[in-house]
Amino acid sequence: MVAAVLVQPAMADADMVSVIVRSEQSTAHAAAAVRDAGGDVELTLEVIDGVAAEVPADRVADLRAADLTITPDERIQPLADSRVDATQPVTVRTVVDVTGAEDYWASGATGAGVGVALIDTGVAPVQGLDAGQVRHGPDLSFEANAPELRHLDTYGHGTHMAGLIVGRDADAHPTRPDAGGFLGMAPDAHLISLKVADAHGVTDVSQVIAAIDWVVTHHDDPGLNIRVLNLSYGTYSRQRYTTDPLSHAAEAAWDAGIVVVAAAGNDGDTVRGLTTPAIDPRILAVGAVDTNDSSLDWRWRPLSFSARGDGSRNPDLLAPGASVASLRVPGSQLDLLYGDTATVDERFFKGSGTSQSAAIVSGAAALVVGANPRWTPDMVKAALLANGDRLGREFTPETGQLALRLDTMAGATPPNRIPTHRPSAGGGDLDATRGDAVLATADGVELTGNRDIFGQPLDTAALAKGLANGGTWVDGAWNGNQWTGHGWDGLRWIGLAWTGTDWAGHQWSGHQWSGHQWSGHQWSGGEWAGHQWSGHQWSGHQWSNATWSSASWR
Repeated sequence: MVAAVLVQPAMADADMVSVIVRSEQSTAHAAAAVRDAGGDVELTLEVIDGVAAEVPADRVADLRAADLTITPDERIQPLADSRVDATQPVTVRTVVDVTGAEDYWASGATGAGVGVALIDTGVAPVQGLDAGQVRHGPDLSFEANAPELRHLDTYGHGTHMAGLIVGRDADAHPTRPDAGGFLGMAPDAHLISLKVADAHGVTDVSQVIAAIDWVVTHHDDPGLNIRVLNLSYGTYSRQRYTTDPLSHAAEAAWDAGIVVVAAAGNDGDTVRGLTTPAIDPRILAVGAVDTNDSSLDWRWRPLSFSARGDGSRNPDLLAPGASVASLRVPGSQLDLLYGDTATVDERFFKGSGTSQSAAIVSGAAALVVGANPRWTPDMVKAALLANGDRLGREFTPETGQLALRLDTMAGATPPNRIPTHRPSAGGGDLDATRGDAVLATADGVELTGNRDIFGQPLDTAALAKGLANGGTWVDGAWNGNQWTGHGWDGLRWIGLAWTGTDWAGHQWSGHQWSGHQWSGHQWSGGEWAGHQWSGHQWSGHQWSNATWSSASWR
């Protein structure tokens, strides 16, 4: 992101509010209801049978009474940063060059056999991710009950990340860079996609913890070999990492032999400290750097939006995070909203944030693990830090001072001394972990307390014990509920690698979802049955770059 972003509800004036209005009938029905209420339709959102609109504040209740789902439309206000030319996207080829990944490829390390778990908004099998390298784990999102949406990226974030990690065109080859084509950081690795968020990027921390638990439980299943976990999700937890359930889940993955890479956050110095779980010193916390389209690190600059540490816990590594181009999902929420300014050469989207940086480091970790399969996560982290490129005076401990470099990693050994940190015991309060990332039903009932999205009580102490013993998923159930609703067995959870033919089965039109069935209308479970999740209190910045705009996609 060329700009730091501040998330706040947008208002046209004192009497108008910005909302997203969804209808169970059609987009046209939602638009008509907005106009009847004296509002203005700003954008049609076919992907969710809804519209973005400005409506009189005193008519919101009337719209809800008409069986419409109303969600606050939270937008971002960019803080201008003129150092990056908005017309010059940073291609993955440039990322490969400035990080030295190509030199590492030349040593034979391309990530072959390494599984990277991506907990995000799903993955769409667009060109570059359609060669069998993507497999899907369970869909834990609010769209899981809609067959035509299950596993697929209706938002557009997860696919962007997947491209940076394992993207590969059919005609591209890491040892023949002149052949052209799109290549991610670890082009021979495979990716396991766990979808936890819907077309608005909305999820609850319980869903993310459940996904991490699944990774811990199944990382050694045949064909998976999950050795890296990428997390773009983060909250501002109100408790120390040593008791925080999300941090403990991340540590459980680490202890299972999985390198956990977490985005540091996108709030710059407006919030002191990194998001959870990046704040946990055991895992890899990644911030973003502006490379100024140059391989010369003296030209690199700190990015104002990249989260600052508090002096004791700071970003471990920095990686390119400004105007990075990766794979686009035509018709996704982000594409419908910002495709006019973000699209590059039809196939790609420009985006900025510590999410991009974390994805790049996840790909790098897969390369290191592939070359050194016996290394522990501690060894991988120590080697990456020991070989990092120390940046100039503009970079402080709080911004992070080490940039990812792989060209010196071939044949490297980890340092003799590996720092140790107090482990997380978990068992803390789930509400404290949520911070301000609180979900609510359309009628204002908030999901609070130690409960998951089904309203089921969640014993975080018992969860911590189960995670420490290898995970708690059993036959598709987690925390006493069948999360998928389909009684998956282990093999069907893993699924098959996607191919281009899957588009037909999911009614993909190339421009928008043709099914128009929004699973958020149909989701039920426990005492939350019949409610419609609205994301009321949801700030959007919990995805470390989920708040996209024409300013942030540059």
